[in-house]
Amino acid sequence: MGELVLIRHGETEWTLSGQHTSYTDLPLTANGEEQARTLAPLLATRHISCVFASPMERARQTAKLAGLDHARVDPDLHEWDYGGYEGVTTREIHRTRPDWNLWTDGVVPGPEGHPGESPEEVGERADRVLARVDAAFCNGEGGDVVLVAHAHFLRVLTARRLGLPPADGALFQLATGTVSRLGMEHGRHVLTAWNRLP
Repeated sequence: MGELVLIRHGETEWTLSGQHTSYTDLPLTANGEEQARTLAPLLATRHISCVFASPMERARQTAKLAGLDHARVDPDLHEWDYGGYEGVTTREIHRTRPDWNLWTDGVVPGPEGHPGESPEEVGERADRVLARVDAAFCNGEGGDVVLVAHAHFLRVLTARRLGLPPADGALFQLATGTVSRLGMEHGRHVLTAWNRLP
C-alpha cells in the first residue's frame, strides 16, 4: 500500500496577512504559484494512484501547477468554515476574546450559509474523506493517494488518521506549499514526513 500524501495549497494574499480563509475563493500569489510548481518534480518520482482536491481555486490551482491534472474535486476537502471569523486575523479576534483558541472554542456564526464549524464537525468531514481514501487504497494499484487542501482541515485529518481527537490537529503546524506523508508501521498509521518543502 502507498502513502497518504498531503499537500497544502500555495500562498495567497490572506495567508500572508494571517486572515482566516475558508469560503473566500482567493487565487494563489505569484509566489504561491511558484511553490506549487516546485512540487512537480518531487511528485513525479512517486507512484500516485489517486488525487483528490478541495473545490477552492487555491487548491485546484496548486494541484494543476504541481502536475496533478487528474485531481478529483471532493467538497469535503474544503477548509474549516470560519463563520464570522472569515477574513479576520487571530490578533483581531484576541482584542475581544483574549483567550480564544480555534481548536477548543470554534468560531462564531457568519453570514447565511456559513454558520461556522466546531472541531468535531470538521473531524466528521475528515473521517468521510479518510473513508474515501481507504476505498481508493483498496481499489488502487498500490500507489499513493494525494490530497490537496488547506492547513486547518489537513491538520484535523491528520489527527483523525492517527486516532486522535480533531482538536489535536493543533499539534501539526502546516506551511503553504508543503508536502506531508502518512503511512503505516506495524499495522498503525504514522507520520512518515511532515511539513516538508521540495
